[in-house]
Amino acid sequence: MASKFSGALQLTDLDDFITPSQECIKPVKVERTNKKTGAIKISEDGGYMEIDQYGQEFKLEKAKITLNDCLACSGCITSAESVLISQQSQDELYRVLAENNRLVMEGLPDQKKIIVVSISPQSRVSLASKYKLDLRQATYKLAGFFKTLGVDHVLDVTFARDFSLIESAREFVARYKAKEVNTTSLPMLASACPGWICYAEKTHGAYILPYISTTKSPQQIVGSIVKDYLALKLGRSPDQVYHVTIMPCYDKKLEASRADFYSDVYMTRDVDCVITSGEVDKMLEKEGLSLADVESMPLDSLLGQEDPVYSHSGSGSGGYLDYIVKCAAKEIFQVNVQDLSYKVLRNQDFKEVTLEVEGQAPLRFAIANGFRNIQNIVQKIKRGKCPYHFVEIMACPSGCLNGGGQLKPEDGLSSKEHIQTLNTLYNSVPSQTPGDNPVVEHLYTHWLDGVNSDKCKLTLHTQYHAVEKLTNALVMKW
Repeated sequence: MASKFSGALQLTDLDDFITPSQECIKPVKVERTNKKTGAIKISEDGGYMEIDQYGQEFKLEKAKITLNDCLACSGCITSAESVLISQQSQDELYRVLAENNRLVMEGLPDQKKIIVVSISPQSRVSLASKYKLDLRQATYKLAGFFKTLGVDHVLDVTFARDFSLIESAREFVARYKAKEVNTTSLPMLASACPGWICYAEKTHGAYILPYISTTKSPQQIVGSIVKDYLALKLGRSPDQVYHVTIMPCYDKKLEASRADFYSDVYMTRDVDCVITSGEVDKMLEKEGLSLADVESMPLDSLLGQEDPVYSHSGSGSGGYLDYIVKCAAKEIFQVNVQDLSYKVLRNQDFKEVTLEVEGQAPLRFAIANGFRNIQNIVQKIKRGKCPYHFVEIMACPSGCLNGGGQLKPEDGLSSKEHIQTLNTLYNSVPSQTPGDNPVVEHLYTHWLDGVNSDKCKLTLHTQYHAVEKLTNALVMKW
């Protein structure tokens, strides 16, 4: 299993070749004073004490940084978890729940926040595997668990992934048609993995970013839906809604903290808190519960009707390659493709699909999981020798089902066997074509002002930022 943050955000426990970046150098303003600096000593309780020039002792506060401070520089995010992640944990959800309870007890229920939890498909698979539940049972029991705690609405992220798949496919077709006039149109690289995005921004910068799809990840799309559409439907402003996502990956915490997904008007994020599958399991332990014993409750629907538990065909990372191949075949070549034939290349995490239509130049697609394969793709692009038109990229080996926030395999079960179990569970519910979802059609019409509208582009797409490397001698690791 992958450990905590993905390889892009780790300095240790990394077997792929990535040149280590500079140490954490978050710039801060230091107020200088004329007084002399005192000595520092460690007290008996492990705290740090400063002794001034008069011999008086003052306890120093522990330094804390939030994910908003993080530059994803790899200098401090390691498997040792030396960074205190104070805004992205189950403790923060418990704090908001407690504050809501206090407001109700004081007779101020109108001031409490509406709490919404959105559960990713990969997380429910991980928890279903541990508690020996089928995917539907696990989904409804997770909804029951959070609602029992005091959560108001529980959503399935899958419907947001419908949007992500549709927008990614439309973007690919547009890029393909523009390939003769725009040299960075192809290959289009998937954008759903924040570990890969951080790596691209930090390591390859402006050269590689134009190739990355601008479509938001499912997490950030559901964030926009909750803070805009759902908040308006509930008669609340975005800052009165507290939105939590349950994700398979620690990197999603960093994604939620990006400035691009923050509203300056309402001073709130699209996703306030990200909790991993493993952290949900810790919540169950804290409550003294087994998920198998939790009362089932239905998921909430934006249209007021019970939504079915469903998935998408293709990989356990969302099926981006699968859907884009089929859409490209229909939109570009006017042919219908049902089943894809994957060719495994150097390893199971590097596969390709070729779309061949008589009389047309073939289209080539690939899945590249893990940074060894990602670096191979990036180097091919830089040399102008990448044979692919689209690449589904995920930072974790085996993709999102094997994210660093997922539960570890049981004793005696190999990682390979565990991934096979997760894949079987993931594919155990019916697959649905994104365009067949009535929720998607309704939101495109009544919320986004139609397909390809300005609001649609603003809400479902994002941008990327090259991180400037600091190379002066003070930040170099000697």
